[in-house]
Amino acid sequence: MAGFDVVALGELLIDFTECGVSPQGNPVLEANPGGAPCNVLSMLSGLGHKTAFVGKVGKDMFGTQLENALKEVGISTLGLKKDEEIPTTLAFVHTQPDGDREFSFYRKPGADMVLSVEDLDTELISNCRIFHFGTLSMTHEVCREATCRAIGMAEEAGALISFDPNLREPLWNSLEEAKEQVAYGLRHCHILKISDNEIQWFTGEEDYDAGIRKLQEEYEIPLILLSMGKEGSRAYTKGFRVEQPGVLQKNTIETTGAGDTFCACVLHYVLEHGWKEYDQEELTEMLAFANAAASIITTRKGALRVMPKKEEVLAERGKANG
Repeated sequence: MAGFDVVALGELLIDFTECGVSPQGNPVLEANPGGAPCNVLSMLSGLGHKTAFVGKVGKDMFGTQLENALKEVGISTLGLKKDEEIPTTLAFVHTQPDGDREFSFYRKPGADMVLSVEDLDTELISNCRIFHFGTLSMTHEVCREATCRAIGMAEEAGALISFDPNLREPLWNSLEEAKEQVAYGLRHCHILKISDNEIQWFTGEEDYDAGIRKLQEEYEIPLILLSMGKEGSRAYTKGFRVEQPGVLQKNTIETTGAGDTFCACVLHYVLEHGWKEYDQEELTEMLAFANAAASIITTRKGALRVMPKKEEVLAERGKANG
């Protein structure tokens, strides 16, 4: 099997997002393909990288829609399984006036939860430069075991490990359990993308730098990216911290996929420049591109099928610098 640049494992689901009101006054919902790992892969595919997804959907109309969406954006479905009995996971997304989101998940169970060790394509996972995962595939025992086994396969093959906790509190039996699984991810990753509220939650530190220092001391992660929404982002190595301001859009409508787009652009930089200790100038370039891309996706509904093109990102970054 020819190798892939990035293989991601996790949830693939339908995000039902509000799309106006019917003549009867009922909310109209649009069925958008979603799931953080595939949002990351979609952006990477658009940037010219070879990507593949490992996960499970139901053998139903939504599963078919999702499979077709992956193929449409250039993500390999070699690792996609379909469950005969468990339906595709659904998420209903309510966008608040400030653009933040509330999620209601229909996942008791959902097909992504029953991805098992037996479902894993060993050859696929062992033939990638970067293996990427989050914690939604670690909320329950069956998919947790599959996730940990896949991480082990990727490590044995010498892949870089990328981790985005992407905490969704309602999906966990307890936040203590969530912390245990986030800690597992932190112990195994080379690249961590974490959000401002996640670092505060996990470390108990209000100050971001103090929280990151805790992670660096305990887990020795070589590269940590902190996303801070409209405030921008930071990159931390063992030597220094770099910060870039956010790129603000007048016509932002929702933040779905912004963190995933940002994460994809970081992985794009690593693939383009090789894995090494980056200097401050390189990290500044990495963050500027990633912030610009994330800002563009906030102006679009959904994420997976509407990722910005490289030319758009470069133009947006140019405007921001200008």
